[in-house]
Amino acid sequence: MTREDIIRPENLVYKKPELLNDVPMHYCPGCSHGVVHKLISEVVMEMGMADKTIAISPVGCAVFAYKYIDVDWQEAAHGRAPALASAVKRLWPDRLVFTYQGDGDLACIGTAETIHALNRGENITIVFINNAIYGMTGGQMAPTTLLGMKTVTCPYGRDPQLHGYPLKIADIAAQLEGTCYVTRQSVQSVGAILKAKKALRKAFEYSMQGKGSNLVEIVSTCNTNWRMSPDKANKWMEENMFPYYPLGDIKDNGK
Repeated sequence: MTREDIIRPENLVYKKPELLNDVPMHYCPGCSHGVVHKLISEVVMEMGMADKTIAISPVGCAVFAYKYIDVDWQEAAHGRAPALASAVKRLWPDRLVFTYQGDGDLACIGTAETIHALNRGENITIVFINNAIYGMTGGQMAPTTLLGMKTVTCPYGRDPQLHGYPLKIADIAAQLEGTCYVTRQSVQSVGAILKAKKALRKAFEYSMQGKGSNLVEIVSTCNTNWRMSPDKANKWMEENMFPYYPLGDIKDNGK
């Protein structure tokens, strides 16, 4: 069988999403970012919005997202992506506008921008990657770090008396009147990936229908800073992250 036979349409089982650029990714092996990039690329293409999408990437592991997904991108200062997305959507209401942010960026330095953009009901989607740690800067404690979880800045584990409690951004977002759709998903298995893709599609559609702001949280791993193999990191996430950050839709006012 020749290569031409293998890639004939009737033999095609899977192909890389057209919006994913053919360049090496800088993410660590086992990182969840690449999977989420793939899902976003597929959803944007399936919606026919490739030429009408504007994404906002901030500071953090996803700072180079513009290299991987072939849509228009804007770079935002640390934590300020929702503010920039609000301006973009108001200027170009016919565009699909979303931010792509980690927990350190969104839930710490960008808490104000996140909460107020969601509360205003801006017709944007915030894609929130929650791996409970600062990934890019070396594994420091984040607002989402679990109680007892060890990081380089809390080597004995997060202590609520000293560090406070983990911040449940999605639960907070669901209480805001401006939010339309708030969900928490993951991408550690085929079934989870399919649910996450469905959630992204719904959030993007609600954004385009002008129903309000949307937050899609993806509970993720950071096996490098967790000091685990990708397989062990997934298991640790299931056993420790999911009980505190349970998966599923939290709010859906778009039905």
